[in-house]
Amino acid sequence: MEKIVGSIEAGGTKFVCAVGNQALEIIERVSFPTTTPEETMLSVIDFFAPYKNRLASIGVGSFGPIDINEDSETYGFITTTPKLAWQYFDFVGTLKKAFDVPIAWTTDVNAACYGEYSSGSGIGVENVVYYTIGTGVGGGAIQNGRLIGGFSHPEMGHMVVKPHPKDTFKGVCPFHGNCLEGLAAGPAIEQRMGMEGKQLPETDAFWAIEADYIAQCAYNTTLMFSPDVIIFGGGVMKQPHLLEKIHQAFEKLTNGYVTHPPLTEYIVTPKLGDNAATIGCLALAKEAIL
Repeated sequence: MEKIVGSIEAGGTKFVCAVGNQALEIIERVSFPTTTPEETMLSVIDFFAPYKNRLASIGVGSFGPIDINEDSETYGFITTTPKLAWQYFDFVGTLKKAFDVPIAWTTDVNAACYGEYSSGSGIGVENVVYYTIGTGVGGGAIQNGRLIGGFSHPEMGHMVVKPHPKDTFKGVCPFHGNCLEGLAAGPAIEQRMGMEGKQLPETDAFWAIEADYIAQCAYNTTLMFSPDVIIFGGGVMKQPHLLEKIHQAFEKLTNGYVTHPPLTEYIVTPKLGDNAATIGCLALAKEAIL
């Protein structure tokens, strides 16, 4: 009987659970709302229960902040999340009680980064940075084939960016105001413009401002990591016209200072789309049993 691997994309709004084979092909997938830990984790366990005898490992990509330090007393916990019911919830420990298998534990955006690295826009290279720009902004990075992290995981979505000269918006981030997330995430667009980004025409002058903030993110990332590719995903990036605007703004910012791959290959959107985190979790789960 072929062993299978599990994936949990634990988002702040919804959970997506899946099982896949060793080729990272999805066999079954479900999603359900993120409510309380007790209710949500019961749904998770119920989904995997029929596969218990075949399940070799599980990969988890969770909203955060989370504790990834294996020497920490709270390793495997969601920590200081704004979702109060989930603060200091022992995610990995709860899973381990139900399924005695190896568990790969990382952030949801790291999982998406790993998915694109293994099966998407990062195939064939060893250094990948992935950002999701949606309800929030998060970033993950792979260097020499490994996810980076130290005492904790990266929080690149909260990098400081320079306010655009034509933007008087103060930002929505409760911690930093006008950081990248505070200025460029979906809620920032909605508060500033009075409507969701998908309702704004592509000719609206705001998109040049949004592109500038994302280009600053790409510029900072280039100078810090010199990756082979920078991938921007999330709901905001589903505007087809936005990528070219980012390319143009990025070229102005770099001003010829650094040499990088052609922009159409360097600053891109995810090939896996909304499947990136699920595939990434399956890939990390597969690695956990090697």
